[in-house]
Amino acid sequence: MSREIKLAVEKIIRSNRKTIAIQVTNNGTIIIKAPKEASDEAIGYTISRNLYWIEEKLNTVQSRPKFKEKEFVNGEGFLYLGDYYRLQITKNQKEPLTLKNKYFYLSENYLPKAREVFIDWYKERAFKKIPERVEFYAKMNGYRYNKINITDAKTRWGSCGVSGNLNFNWKLIMAPLSIIDYVVVHELAHLEEKHHGKKFWDKVRVMMPNYKEKDRWLKENGHMLNV
Repeated sequence: MSREIKLAVEKIIRSNRKTIAIQVTNNGTIIIKAPKEASDEAIGYTISRNLYWIEEKLNTVQSRPKFKEKEFVNGEGFLYLGDYYRLQITKNQKEPLTLKNKYFYLSENYLPKAREVFIDWYKERAFKKIPERVEFYAKMNGYRYNKINITDAKTRWGSCGVSGNLNFNWKLIMAPLSIIDYVVVHELAHLEEKHHGKKFWDKVRVMMPNYKEKDRWLKENGHMLNV
């Protein structure tokens, strides 16, 4: 195992899972998901067997256009449901942030907290839109879930808890609706199939035949869903 790969390992998450999995995050670090009883030697062996794949993923991440930190200035673009909207700073506006006529309007009084204002705005829309999509696909396909949570997860777009709770990253609200739908379908399938085996992907395919295209989009563009 090369020294560079060792340094890129961010953390090892141990759980009741049955196999060891490797995840390369959007910022180029590596997360290992392993069974509780997995030894360090077994984890190291899995990493060494997958060095070529890891290096390919790291090269892909490093070759992407870098996300540029937002400056919150006039004309800057912000994503919402897959489209960019330009920012206008306004003087006479009571609301911190509004969206109308293809523009985001930000009150200059809130400029010092502009990022927090945008995040609050996005979360409010995510709390409304994502449960709508979950309900739509759940009813259509006969799935029953417990509760929906909108989260600040750092490395996951969605997850499904053992009690049937579905969790979704608020940043998804910046993606096209079809991408939100893919993550929704993905987590609904996990209600019945916990692991990414053939049965799981068959269930995803029934709900969304072109899911591979959506999964590819998220892997290639997910790093841009940020503010």
